[in-house]
Amino acid sequence: MDQIKKPFILGLGGTTSPVSSTEQALAIALQAAADAGAETALFGSDRLMALPHYRSDPAGLNQTGEDLVALVRRADGLIIASPGYHGTVSGLVKNAIDYIEETSNDDRIYLDGLPIGLIVTAYGWQAVGSTLAALRSIVHSLRGWPTPLGVGINASGGMFKDGMCTDPGVNEQLKLVARQVMLRAETR
Repeated sequence: MDQIKKPFILGLGGTTSPVSSTEQALAIALQAAADAGAETALFGSDRLMALPHYRSDPAGLNQTGEDLVALVRRADGLIIASPGYHGTVSGLVKNAIDYIEETSNDDRIYLDGLPIGLIVTAYGWQAVGSTLAALRSIVHSLRGWPTPLGVGINASGGMFKDGMCTDPGVNEQLKLVARQVMLRAETR
């Protein structure tokens, strides 16, 4: 009997803290994908900080960079989460995204055809909107398919604690973005 392959969804993002609102929001979305039948992996704060600045030569890849590229190559979909720092994507998250350049000569170039869910957290709405727009632009340039819903969260109220979100509407949006990634990942 053939086994049905579970879609593999990679969560990429966070800050320097594993308990940041960004990483907690990403973990909630990844759990929703897992609950829907996906295999998931979180490439969060600890590994983001272990990445050297991206260089487009083999000497620039340490083991963490090689691991990230292998996870991207394996992914059937991604959920990318960034804090909105000064109106745009954080340097830590952008550096990780830059490693996708290593797939430029693959059969599937960059994120070609992959569903990509986007999550942005910030302490104010202005940075949420501009950061979400920046992430959409980055995903388009990498040939990915941003989901119709991008989750923008004004986290200034401290709604994330111990891996939970106290706002039911935000919780539902995080689950919905995961379902949208799963829908496209399962039809690939």
